[in-house]
Amino acid sequence: MAELDTVIKGGTIVDGLRTPRYTADVGIKDGRIAYIGSIPSSTAERALDASGLIVAPGFVDLHTHYDAQVFWDPYCTISGWHGVTSVVIGNCGFGFAPVKPRDRDRNMLTMARNEAIPLESMQVGMPWDWETYPEFLDSLDRTPKGINLLSYVGLNPLMMYVMGLEAAKSRPATAAERAEMCRLLEEALNAGGCGFSAQLAGEASNQRDIDGTLMITNLMSRGDLYAFCEVLRKCRRGFIQLAGTGVEECEKVAELSGRPVIYNTLSLGTDQHGTPMLRYRDGIKQLDEANRRGHRVFAQAVTAPGGFEFTLRDWNLFDQSPAWRAVTLGTPQEKAAEMRDASRRQALKDEYDAGEKLTRGVTGFRGIASITVEGVVNPELARYEGLTIAEIAAQEGKHPIDAMLDLALADGLDATFVTTPRSYDMGAMKEMATSPFALPGISDGGAHTKFITFGSYPTEFLTELVRDHELMSLEEAHWRLSSYPALAAGFTDRGWIREGAPADIVAYDYANLKLLEPEKAYDVPADQWRRVRRADGYRWILVNGEVTFEDGACTGAVPGQLLRHGRAAVRERSAS
Repeated sequence: MAELDTVIKGGTIVDGLRTPRYTADVGIKDGRIAYIGSIPSSTAERALDASGLIVAPGFVDLHTHYDAQVFWDPYCTISGWHGVTSVVIGNCGFGFAPVKPRDRDRNMLTMARNEAIPLESMQVGMPWDWETYPEFLDSLDRTPKGINLLSYVGLNPLMMYVMGLEAAKSRPATAAERAEMCRLLEEALNAGGCGFSAQLAGEASNQRDIDGTLMITNLMSRGDLYAFCEVLRKCRRGFIQLAGTGVEECEKVAELSGRPVIYNTLSLGTDQHGTPMLRYRDGIKQLDEANRRGHRVFAQAVTAPGGFEFTLRDWNLFDQSPAWRAVTLGTPQEKAAEMRDASRRQALKDEYDAGEKLTRGVTGFRGIASITVEGVVNPELARYEGLTIAEIAAQEGKHPIDAMLDLALADGLDATFVTTPRSYDMGAMKEMATSPFALPGISDGGAHTKFITFGSYPTEFLTELVRDHELMSLEEAHWRLSSYPALAAGFTDRGWIREGAPADIVAYDYANLKLLEPEKAYDVPADQWRRVRRADGYRWILVNGEVTFEDGACTGAVPGQLLRHGRAAVRERSAS
């Protein structure tokens, strides 16, 4: 029997700890890095020749919504294709536990709207063999995984479980309800939950419930929020993710809980949903000051200039606009009827003519007129492909709102629109991306699957920001992509390459690493599709010592673990 399971030979190691790169072999045994140095190939069952490749820790993605997708996609792709070996689910206060059996459908309807996860896929693809949060973690634990998972306790399902949906949206908790919710949160933390998450955007939120109303945490009292903070202080465990609020509120939560807070988001203009954010320099300054005062607040930074591809059959990211909500809620037939209604159109035109305050950011950062028609189903409409809404409006003498809605209706709501990706000022990007408390990421993986492919951010970070524009060293980049988010999120045993650590590793061709073009994939339950984006240049991706992808091809290995409290015991391989 060989001394080692695998040896990665001759790669250039960038260990994620900002150590200067060096050349060495990495020996792996029972899922962990057993030795780094000069290792004969004969001592291992398998030798991987990494000559000319970068060998680095797998990436850690703190902002995903793979809560449902992991049950039918063990690799949590798109992320799993781009070197991500650990993800955190349950962001923004959303999730699937605790949920009473009678509320399962209502819970899935909520996720179908606010995170745009296909309802039919959830209904077919999720086992629903849990009610409580500990039972949910047990279900994740026994589900085959090609990636490691850490899970927040989402406050929306928790509050709905105790208070009921309508009560949770209309009033603060009673003393008895608050005590029970805190008890359940503590129970969830003891079972392995990594903390709690919440969306606190209020009326500005563009992630809403199935009926267009605000989510529970957008309406929750600060008394309830602060009570949850006290649970983390009592347990001395976990961290918190907050979306839709300011750094000041995050600092208050960090102070009360005594735990780190992940602020979403730090951006040069808008967050991943297009919602305008505070000026990035103001954000950097506030983060610096909060940490100087002893309150650990980190920020997820939007580092990829992503756009959106969408149809009005599925689109939900204009939900902060009452006028747009009125025409994009309901069944496709109901949407079409509302889009034909003259009064509804006039409301949209009035908003547009007033300056598109609510929809300018999300529509490619330049407004509805800049949207391009990417494709149509009806061949009689093919003449519109490649034109912007402004060009169609000018050609046909229409208001831009009429031009967009008329085309969408003529194509049965299946016309695909694409927003113009934002062009970043690289000087500003460097200032933000290298700021002390910025964590790259916010893939939103598993959500908005028909609109975005932001799960490719690690590849874009390494190629666009680091290799092509030299905004930071490769050593700094891998620290920010792996070790730093692992530290912020309480991962206790991974995010770096060193002896004794789990062997979550990527080996890639730095010079030839590249993003491939986005495409549609028909690989979702219930005959649904999604937008995906792959990469070239990753030679191997290893999770807990096993190769999950080789040259982009999945090996079928499922060595991923549920990370309770940020740690998982790596299962030893069979002696056979």
